[in-house]
Amino acid sequence: MVLLKNLQPPTEGVRHEQAETTAVMDGQRLGCGTLYVAETRLSWFDSSGLGFSLEYPSIGLHALSRDVSAYPQEHLYVMVNEENEAEMAEKAADDDDDDDDHDGRTITEIRFVPSDKAALESMFSAMCECQALHPDPEDDDWTTTLKERSTAWRKPVRQNSNA
Repeated sequence: MVLLKNLQPPTEGVRHEQAETTAVMDGQRLGCGTLYVAETRLSWFDSSGLGFSLEYPSIGLHALSRDVSAYPQEHLYVMVNEENEAEMAEKAADDDDDDDDHDGRTITEIRFVPSDKAALESMFSAMCECQALHPDPEDDDWTTTLKERSTAWRKPVRQNSNA
């Protein structure tokens, strides 16, 4: 669960800062504040300094949403996957539990609605750049692709030894 706390906004590696951005978490409007897209985390703070920071590995999905029939305003959509420690402990204690659908994760949906809709593209681009700095170590496709790219040009050439 994402909790509001008194934290300091990031000062290093900030790729995008968007003032006058409303945060809506799981349908609840948190207020207007400033969104910080930094290399290490995504953060939002209201004018009193109350806010939250998300580490990129916890962000399962981010997207631009322009469908006003699904939500009344265009926004940057972020889906946060978090492990629920209580549920994980309960599942570990129950060795006979074969329910793979309940993996101890909580999903939180956050919508960032900037007052300046023209900023959405740069917000999204900064998110993409920063998310790419934190690849999922469990993503075999990502690892395989990197290995294939790094070794493709170094494949040995066989020479004919009958000459």
